Amino acid sequence: MTAIEQATSEFLAGKRVAVTGVSRSPKDHGGNVVYKRLRERGYEVFAVNPNAEEVEGDPCYHDLHSIPGGVDGVVIATRPEHAEGTVRECAELGIEHVWMHRGPGGGSVSPSAADYGRQQGMTVIDGGCPCMFGPTADFGHKAMRAVLTLGGRVPRHV
Repeated sequence: MTAIEQATSEFLAGKRVAVTGVSRSPKDHGGNVVYKRLRERGYEVFAVNPNAEEVEGDPCYHDLHSIPGGVDGVVIATRPEHAEGTVRECAELGIEHVWMHRGPGGGSVSPSAADYGRQQGMTVIDGGCPCMFGPTADFGHKAMRAVLTLGGRVPRHV
């Protein structure tokens, strides 16, 4: 098992990141929060939503295969039942770093998708949020990380 700090550091070292499930009507949707934070922190981010052409003022891709030049990692911010399809697409594309978003709500974690990804040799972070770690973190997300780690919603190891 890999400590969460190492797994998140390796994920955030990649500078091209796709975020699936970014919404056309963002409000406080977790995927949009992550997308904007990564973009603000200098990452090259790609919104993925099969039903959108544009999200947050940027082009949106219908799937991971459509992203020119590929990505280093993928944040899954869809409903859990869609996570396994995304992880399978990551496997097809050779993407080794996957993060299934989960904050205080239901989140995107699918145990079967996480198991499949790990069987394929991927590092799968099954919980938490990139905004809670490293260069993308802010005070509020760090506090949320502490509380959610105690409650088991942010893993200690992946």
